[in-house]
Amino acid sequence: MGIRIYNTMHGQKEDFVPCQPGKVGIYCCGPTVYNYIHLGNARPLVVFDTVRRYFLWRGWDVTYVQNFTDVDDKIIRRAAEEQTDAGSIAEKYIAAYFEDTKALNILPADQHPRVTAHIQEIIQLVQTILEQGHAYEAGGDVYFDVRSLPSYGELSGRDIDDMRAGARVEVGDVKRDPMDFALWKAAKPGEPFWESPWGKGRPGWHIECSAMSKPYLPLDIHGGGQDLVFPHHENEIAQTEASCGCELARFWVHNGFVQINAEKMSKSLGNFKTIRDILDGYLPETLRFFLLGKQYRSPIDFSPEAMDEAERALQRIYECLREVHAARERSSWKKIALPADLLTEWQQLGPTVTAALDDDLNSAQAFGHIFTQIRLVNRLLEDKSLRAGEGARDLFEDFLTRVRDWNARLGLFGQDPTAFLTAMRDQKARRRNLDTAHVEELMSRRAEARRNKDFALSDSLRDELAALGVLVRDTPQGQQWDLA
Repeated sequence: MGIRIYNTMHGQKEDFVPCQPGKVGIYCCGPTVYNYIHLGNARPLVVFDTVRRYFLWRGWDVTYVQNFTDVDDKIIRRAAEEQTDAGSIAEKYIAAYFEDTKALNILPADQHPRVTAHIQEIIQLVQTILEQGHAYEAGGDVYFDVRSLPSYGELSGRDIDDMRAGARVEVGDVKRDPMDFALWKAAKPGEPFWESPWGKGRPGWHIECSAMSKPYLPLDIHGGGQDLVFPHHENEIAQTEASCGCELARFWVHNGFVQINAEKMSKSLGNFKTIRDILDGYLPETLRFFLLGKQYRSPIDFSPEAMDEAERALQRIYECLREVHAARERSSWKKIALPADLLTEWQQLGPTVTAALDDDLNSAQAFGHIFTQIRLVNRLLEDKSLRAGEGARDLFEDFLTRVRDWNARLGLFGQDPTAFLTAMRDQKARRRNLDTAHVEELMSRRAEARRNKDFALSDSLRDELAALGVLVRDTPQGQQWDLA
């Protein structure tokens, strides 16, 4: 079976058939750069980075485009608050965006178009829409006439008479219809502006993505959060259809909201967490794992408890990886084959992660199959006889190959296990305000006591560490500690 993707336009999963065989064009709506990206912004970035990675792993030629809105009412307001200009605000938060997304292992887009670099293309697009009879000028503003396009509302499934104005422009007397939206906005005093046939002004919000995606049409996938279905993506479709009569995208793909207490996270509601807030307490890979922990169309609820659960799950995977690497260090292997039932189960599990991702990028189901494989590998590691055999050696090698494949598709599990687990442990210690230097001192004293065969002191130090919430594990490689 091939790849199936849920298409918002038709409300169902469909076989993915690209416009050009072997090639995939993806456009994902990027941030308005007036603040640090928050968790709600990060989910589509991680989701569509994973979509891109999956097609790349499949061997497709992928063009991935993600824009920056670098002129906007919010940017202008932030510039006024910080007593600077809009361009400086945009540059500051674009730089922060790249720092935050690099931490989350998000690949840079092939193209990162900016609104301010496409003003002439936007003006030309507005002019074309006017010439086609789908827009009108009013006092230096240009509005799209939604009733001129019979197909308006097809993406969101709304009837135009039942809709309410929800765009970023207040309804004014100059509009012919409350649902009409701004393609070009006349400049207000003190705002950035560009010269146009309609006077000094700047682009409306929706027109920018139609202009910036135009060089890549037709798109195979246009993506973003569910909040963009209406009005933003609905309006993008209208603008493109009105200007060239062509299809903007074959598949419209939208991720579910990040929620706090079942309420959408957003800057406007004031209930948001920036990526930087979260990474003060957790490793970036834990956050990426959390964001992929639900199928992308489902809402996902953020809480410290949910992050702790993601951290524990990720720790289990890396602990298994660490033990496999340690088991492979033996210099000789016994001629012991794996039991036939275990080998058959392992082979049957091989395609399951791919099957889950083929089915509308079901990362949650993929994680379930990954943990089934982790449990099987742990069973083998715990069997002292089998783990020394050539059959185990071959399975360990196959397991590491699978992990590399999972990393290529999910952007996870690609770090050195020992270093990662140490970093995770230290991060947990910081959250609990635990003095790791004191823990290391106690561990050192305990190691010395064991060397001196002073087991009473060793047990006493273990109890002291346990009182701090520290778990001590004695291994052939020496003492290891973690937090309960």
